[in-house]
Amino acid sequence: MKKELTTLKQIAKKLDLSTSTISRALNDHPDISETTKKKVKKIAQELNYVPNLFAKGFRQHKTNIIGVIVPNITHYFTTTIIRGILEESASKGYRVIVSESNDDVIKQTEMLKTMMQFGVDGILMSLSKMTRNVENVLQILNSLPLILFDKVSNKIPCTQVRINDEDAAYNAIEHLINIGKKRIAIIKESEFSYNSEKRFAGYLRALKEHNIPIDDKIILSCEDINIEQGKILTNILLSLKNRPDAIFAITDSAAIGVIKVLKKFNIKIPEEIAVIGFSNSSHSTIIEPQLTTIDQPGNRIGKTAANYLIEEIEAANESIGNKTIEIKTNLIIRDSTFKV
Repeated sequence: MKKELTTLKQIAKKLDLSTSTISRALNDHPDISETTKKKVKKIAQELNYVPNLFAKGFRQHKTNIIGVIVPNITHYFTTTIIRGILEESASKGYRVIVSESNDDVIKQTEMLKTMMQFGVDGILMSLSKMTRNVENVLQILNSLPLILFDKVSNKIPCTQVRINDEDAAYNAIEHLINIGKKRIAIIKESEFSYNSEKRFAGYLRALKEHNIPIDDKIILSCEDINIEQGKILTNILLSLKNRPDAIFAITDSAAIGVIKVLKKFNIKIPEEIAVIGFSNSSHSTIIEPQLTTIDQPGNRIGKTAANYLIEEIEAANESIGNKTIEIKTNLIIRDSTFKV
């Protein structure tokens, strides 16, 4: 038997009042007497009445709900961002709906439509790495405030919250050069990822500025930059006649894969080959040796993105102007690159 939610009409029938009177009583309208309000709230509680936020939102043109779309909800870094979004939104009286695109452009488009159907007040979005055509995102901008975070695009004229991936990678490579490494490999994503390409640009800039030759043989790419790919690509690097003396992986997951293979072949870390990751995940201190990595403050990114979105929502039709907010990163130096 299908269960049904209690409606305003059912409460009105029970008390022999109009639905508008019930609605105003539940919303503490000053025109309704305290006696009626108490009576209505008592019955509503007995019948387990729950207001339909979407219906109410459509009537008032505001739901106090924010939509969040991320490529993958299971990534450690993403969970820290979502936590920041939830905390900031709750403190400002907003609820959050989170969905993932699984890095699928078609699903990403579907999620945008779903958020619109839910009547969200604004959208926070980290783009799928395969996003090329941004037309559907531009259409949303005509209707709703939208802010990009982490995985962003220069093609979309909206406020964007991110780290400076290029500078972060530059600092990582410069650290390796400063400890005497001269043949530095990189494990990155295939050419379509915005973040990966920015990190690659930082890698190239550091090598050029320190007059270190760039060798295509130690620049390796893969589609999904995870532990398994880190292992596979490290085996390729170790098979070279002229091995690298350091490996920079653009995710901690891939860097952990690198360390596992180096340990398997009893290669001394960092003396023979140093390793740097990116994101300062919880696994970076569990692996032995502990991983040198770039700390991305996900919680701060989430809070900042939510704060700016709520500001845009509440500015209504006033023009705020698009901003690019860069959140500072830090290089966390551990045993995989430096031993005292």
